[in-house]
Amino acid sequence: MQRIMIIGAGKGGCLILEMLKETAKVAVIIDIDPEAPGLALAEKYGIQTGADWRTFNTEYFDFIIEVTGDDKVFQELRAARGQDTAIIPGGVAFLMASLMGEKEALIKALRNETYKLDLIFNSTGDGMIVVNIDSEVILFNKAAEKIIGIPRSEAIGRNILDVIPASRLPLVIATGRTETNQELVLADGSKIIATRIPMVDGSNHLIGAFSVFKDITEVVNLAEEITNLNEIQTLLQAIIQSSDEAVSVVDEHGRGILINRAYTRITGLPEEKVIGLPATTDIYEGESMHMKVLQTRRAVRGAAMRVGPNKKEVIVNVAPIIVDGKLKGSVGIIHDMSEIKSLNRELNRARQIIRTLEAKYSFEDIIGQSEEMTIAVEQAKLGAKTPATILLRGESGTGKELFAHAIHNASDRKYNKFIRVNCAAISESLLESELFGYEEGAFSGAKRGGKRGFFEEANNGSIFLDEIGELPPNTQAKLLRVLQEHEILRVGGTKPVPINVRVIAATNVNLEKGIANGSFREDLYYRLNRMPIHIPPLRRRKEDIPSLCERLIQKINQDYGRNIEGVSADAAKKLMMHDWPGNVRELENVLSRAIIFMNYTETAITESRLPDLGVESKLHPAEPEIHESSMPLSEQLDLHEAKIIRKTLQKLNGNKTSTAKSLGISVRSLYYKLEKYNIELNSMQ
Repeated sequence: MQRIMIIGAGKGGCLILEMLKETAKVAVIIDIDPEAPGLALAEKYGIQTGADWRTFNTEYFDFIIEVTGDDKVFQELRAARGQDTAIIPGGVAFLMASLMGEKEALIKALRNETYKLDLIFNSTGDGMIVVNIDSEVILFNKAAEKIIGIPRSEAIGRNILDVIPASRLPLVIATGRTETNQELVLADGSKIIATRIPMVDGSNHLIGAFSVFKDITEVVNLAEEITNLNEIQTLLQAIIQSSDEAVSVVDEHGRGILINRAYTRITGLPEEKVIGLPATTDIYEGESMHMKVLQTRRAVRGAAMRVGPNKKEVIVNVAPIIVDGKLKGSVGIIHDMSEIKSLNRELNRARQIIRTLEAKYSFEDIIGQSEEMTIAVEQAKLGAKTPATILLRGESGTGKELFAHAIHNASDRKYNKFIRVNCAAISESLLESELFGYEEGAFSGAKRGGKRGFFEEANNGSIFLDEIGELPPNTQAKLLRVLQEHEILRVGGTKPVPINVRVIAATNVNLEKGIANGSFREDLYYRLNRMPIHIPPLRRRKEDIPSLCERLIQKINQDYGRNIEGVSADAAKKLMMHDWPGNVRELENVLSRAIIFMNYTETAITESRLPDLGVESKLHPAEPEIHESSMPLSEQLDLHEAKIIRKTLQKLNGNKTSTAKSLGISVRSLYYKLEKYNIELNSMQ
């Protein structure tokens, strides 16, 4: 079992501890606050606690989950543990906690459904008892209370023989055989007729037994007094007609001989459409369980099918009718499952809507009066009116996703789905199946029935492929087919699926250089580059900084519950002097950090509240020194790029994540370049 240390014993730590305690060994939980609720919970489960994770730094852990939310703690852990331990950052941990919350909500919904099923279970006039493998009563409905004469509270948890000494449920568990319509005399002299069925789980393991019975004392007494067969038949029909469960009986040839009113209500078929006709008459979809039981002489339980003209979804239980060893027909009980199925579909639909939120930004949300930004917006508005593929190019943080949202909302597809995919955030092994879907059995672990991919989800809408330059070669080939043929082929599939999707791609890397070094397909580049839109970096449109600050401060005020009115003149001057390598994302980060440390009485961001922005831009930067060389330009560029990467890694103490962020490239691209230029971190230390 994997060994885990949790740092942070607050609410998030508690949720993660509860989630992991059954599937992994949580060895230690740490928090500097001795009153943290997670510490008490850990002591309850016999888990070691502490106030400082450094005390356990020499011990081995498979995972360390950092739930404090303090980036400093995370960085110290990375520095101390190196790559020997997988360290899960707070953001991921809190995401796990959120998923636990969603789990609790689903459990609550399941409880509500269980409550509804309990109402149904207790509304029937038939007595029902369920025992576990040890013959202990676990379900005992109100009808059983009335028939047996024992309250449910006294029956639950007791051995069935203590409740009904003559019960045959232990024998059914021992033999695994169904007993149908067996008469039993209770201790008070009353008679019941019971059907006892062994219960098995999905792995065909015996887990208990179920009995459904009726008090037939009065029926037997009447049968002893009435000799007229027609009167007896009328009485039995009345009993069947009184049941809320649909009943269907066929003879040994599979022709209908009896149905009740509940059957007509559920299936929509009257007697004249069933009586005397083959058992397959009522089936809209599925195999006749009556015919199967007549062929095998074995009961069938839990068969799903659709019946009647209304295509009602039902679950069917069918048992053979055997008299003196001879098969006389079969009887089926039909349970209406359409409402529960409908609720499940609504739940799945709601979860899908949450996962694929519609585009929420428009061109009005794009701030910028500079010439370059105005040109980019006009190009995007023009592109929105056409079905053409659009390629958004620009540095990280310039607002490419914002443009993608706006293009979708300004197009004639705005009422259809807008699917967002970060090509660098999905592992290469999963990317193809996530984009194009897969068929059932395509690989180990594939869902039954297969799965629709992002392109099928976005049919008639738009799909935004961010960081398109990170696509692996085999996925590039399949994407090219989508753009050329307007169809996709699922993983493991043989039949193309036609789709109508507008592709909006985005990249912050040089695709032309990728073509030159063979990492990006040239034919795909020309398909994507039909309408390129270059989004300018913030350093080339600094005149937009004041209006951007105004809009960003409004957003931050809503997020943090503050009332900051703007930035002072000295702060604005300092912001205008910075080069903004992180673009608008960096500007928002700087404003957020400033507001966090401001007093609630302050209304404007002053220069003193701004964090250190590093080296300020120069009005006339010096031209880089150029040396003559006989080397080709591409090799000189590679040498210069390798030199920049080495210097940045040394400056950031070998932290690859920070280095990739500082250089404005993805971590995957950084690893590719480290391998390409044979850069080893050990050689720089």
